[in-house]
Amino acid sequence: MRPHLVPMHIEFDNAFLHELPGDPESGPRVREVREAAWSRVDPTPVADPRLLAWSSEAAALVGLGAADTTDPDFARVFGGNALLPGMQPWAANYGGHQFGSWAGQLGDGRAISLGEALGTDGGRWELQLKGAGKTPYSRFADGRAVLRSSVREFLCSEAMHHLGIPTTRALSLVGTGEAVVRDMFYDGHPRPEPGAVVCRMAPTFLRFGSWQLPASRGDTALLRRLADYTLRHHFPDLAGQGAAGDAEWFAQVCERTAWMVAGWMRVGFVHGVMNTDNMSILGLTIDYGPYGWIEDYDPDWTPNTTDAQGRRYRFGTQPQVAYWNLTRLAQALAPLFADVAPLEAGLARFGAAWAQAERDLVARKLGLADCGEDDLRLFTALQDLLQAGQVDMTLFFRGLTGLDPAVPALDAFAHAFYDAQARASVEAPLREWLARYAARLADDPLDAVQRREKMRLANPRYVLRNWLAQEAIDQAEQGDATGIATLLDVMRRPYEDQPGRAHYAGKRPEWARHRAGCSMLSCSS
Repeated sequence: MRPHLVPMHIEFDNAFLHELPGDPESGPRVREVREAAWSRVDPTPVADPRLLAWSSEAAALVGLGAADTTDPDFARVFGGNALLPGMQPWAANYGGHQFGSWAGQLGDGRAISLGEALGTDGGRWELQLKGAGKTPYSRFADGRAVLRSSVREFLCSEAMHHLGIPTTRALSLVGTGEAVVRDMFYDGHPRPEPGAVVCRMAPTFLRFGSWQLPASRGDTALLRRLADYTLRHHFPDLAGQGAAGDAEWFAQVCERTAWMVAGWMRVGFVHGVMNTDNMSILGLTIDYGPYGWIEDYDPDWTPNTTDAQGRRYRFGTQPQVAYWNLTRLAQALAPLFADVAPLEAGLARFGAAWAQAERDLVARKLGLADCGEDDLRLFTALQDLLQAGQVDMTLFFRGLTGLDPAVPALDAFAHAFYDAQARASVEAPLREWLARYAARLADDPLDAVQRREKMRLANPRYVLRNWLAQEAIDQAEQGDATGIATLLDVMRRPYEDQPGRAHYAGKRPEWARHRAGCSMLSCSS
């Protein structure tokens, strides 16, 4: 057991442990775990825990502030070397489909939850260390995480929050003082890298695979208990309503997932590994691994080298993949229903929500009062031109925000092109498109001020481009974590112009076009 410390005060409830069945064996021995939602396991201590970065906004959710982070015990707790009173660490048990194939039991292989904190707003926040050591679900792995992947998860969790997209949060990033050996691209070239631990937060880390695993084993009792727990704590308005509550719960999961993915599509985010075990039951973006942001617009782009052949999780297919994953969840939940009609109705709610979300996306990005069929076609035509012209998605739409409809000049977007020849190929049709767009704006009820403000709040100036994260990683690997804090501060205000920070709003530099960590990432990234 770790020593229990007193200075920081967080109140823990840990209903997940108290209300759901657990593994009778504790400790990290790798094993198959049946009829249980969790296994008790302590984090493995690290050599020299040192706080590299923290989020003041996330910390405030559980009552922590700057004074707490200056205490050496903060790094000890959130590096896995000590526990606060009330912490009862566990690893969750779940399964999932990975790249379309059933993978059986997966579970938290390198994540250990410390407890469910009762937040300052009355909410519930599960605090989870990623990279905290071996668990019963680690299989042949070491349960650790490298600095580069930890920096990426820490920054992206908070960046997505500030973009207004549902997401898990990140409290802290702690360096371990230990090396972790990783083969970044699984090509036979492992090397030691600095290790780190991220403390991430969510109301719950339950995922589609949490239900898939007991369903695959015929464990309907655990299915029921998981559903009841989730309704009681995370969908309280539906608890105790029987079959009707179950049906509405699944439908709401479908709707939340649709709106989450619409947020991804709006800002150009590619998750990279939308396996069912990486899909939150609350419709949160979860498990930041080989993600990326679209730069030169390409709906077929995936940042994940593991997905390079099939491109299952490419940008343009994310809505369809989300629906496929929800269908797998529906199949897992089927034993809780007398017939499939309520589940089919829930999946239909995804379709309706996505149709609404897509129209909302187009109206916001183009600055329209609402979006009709012709507007959808106008938007699709623009996407085709952006792809053919190798145009930076973020820069183009931000530039469109300031367009003068009376003079819809293409010169305003010169900084958004990556290739002169590609630009030349689309200049004429893009001018025609801008003329069509200007004519559409003339018929729209929004005035210029309303339109620009609507577009400004939908089209960010700053997104967490992989090359920006890599710059912070390179600096941190040399012992200087200030780049992480600076980048986090930029991402706190993604829709505002920030004087002196033009570097963070620039297009991808040539050095990043093919560099590992910028254009190519793996599941270990």
